[in-house]
Amino acid sequence: MLDFDLAGMYQVETRRLNESVKRNIKRFPPDFMFQLTNEEFKYLMSQIAISNKKNDNSMSQIVISRRGGTRKLPYAFTEQGVAMLSSLLNSDIAIAVNIIIMRAFVTIRQLVLKSPIEETKELQYEVKALKQYIKEAFEDYNDINEDTRMELELINETLAELQSRNKLMDKPRRPIGFVTRHSQIAEEMKLP
Repeated sequence: MLDFDLAGMYQVETRRLNESVKRNIKRFPPDFMFQLTNEEFKYLMSQIAISNKKNDNSMSQIVISRRGGTRKLPYAFTEQGVAMLSSLLNSDIAIAVNIIIMRAFVTIRQLVLKSPIEETKELQYEVKALKQYIKEAFEDYNDINEDTRMELELINETLAELQSRNKLMDKPRRPIGFVTRHSQIAEEMKLP
């Protein structure tokens, strides 16, 4: 975290924070705190400018001097450096903010260790397996539909054949056996 961000959270001036650090510089080895280089600072400023355009913010948090540049390059504090700051700043606000910052560091560490990338890969695998299952289910469904269509066609053909046979059977037939004139007249008149 950068000195000006920490100073804003602790509600102290950046120069006061840096003065406290300089008075206790033995507590801040290079792996606890370091000063940004010009290149790092320029890159940081370009990223802040991009972020401000995206978020529609008009000002950055970096203090600009009257000459148009920063007075000093900012200091960056590692997790251990922020923890060491808590021993220097004893206000209630500094203690509360430090607790929040430490919890944030722990959460970030857990995220890094838990590797959401692995969870993402696992989810991608499950989605791929699900897609394959759905594809196979639809193929089976389509096969069933094709089989059903073929069976329905066979049933329709059979029904058509039966109907054509019934038409042939419905034609009046000549009676079999001995036919009398009386039975022939009764047949024509449909009498019992």
